[in-house]
Amino acid sequence: MRRNEARLTKLVGELGQLSSAGDGSAFKALKGKLALPVSGKVSNRYGERRTESNLPWTGWFVRAAARQPVLAVAAGRVVYADWLRGFGNLLIIDHGQGFMSLYGNNETLYKQVGDTIQTGDIVSSVGNSGGNADSGLYFELRYKGSPFNPDTWIKHPRGKSR
Repeated sequence: MRRNEARLTKLVGELGQLSSAGDGSAFKALKGKLALPVSGKVSNRYGERRTESNLPWTGWFVRAAARQPVLAVAAGRVVYADWLRGFGNLLIIDHGQGFMSLYGNNETLYKQVGDTIQTGDIVSSVGNSGGNADSGLYFELRYKGSPFNPDTWIKHPRGKSR
């Protein structure tokens, strides 16, 4: 688990140095307004301890039906679309000014590096390519390479953010 997280952190750091997408101000304005990228139940949240390793989750795992479409939470540019150990088929969107969203465990990736993405575009389909027994989406938000809690960024049911 630690090695998988280290791989992801290294990758995101390298991608961040190559970033050229937008100024990020549009993304900052979306705090509390982002839609969950897939319809499902958040079963593991940022900061909770993983049962298999006691390491904290650095994103959310959203249980969802296999092959369900995964939607981009905001506009940006795809900077990574490939398999990464521990995260399966992983897609990373750069939203500018150091903001990135990560979508892992996908069955299929529909976008490739360099593609421009709009909010709500279908970018992948749910799977379990990261080695999870259950199908679902691993979702993370990062700022300048570091993961942060998506809870206050995602619009929760009844229009409330938490």
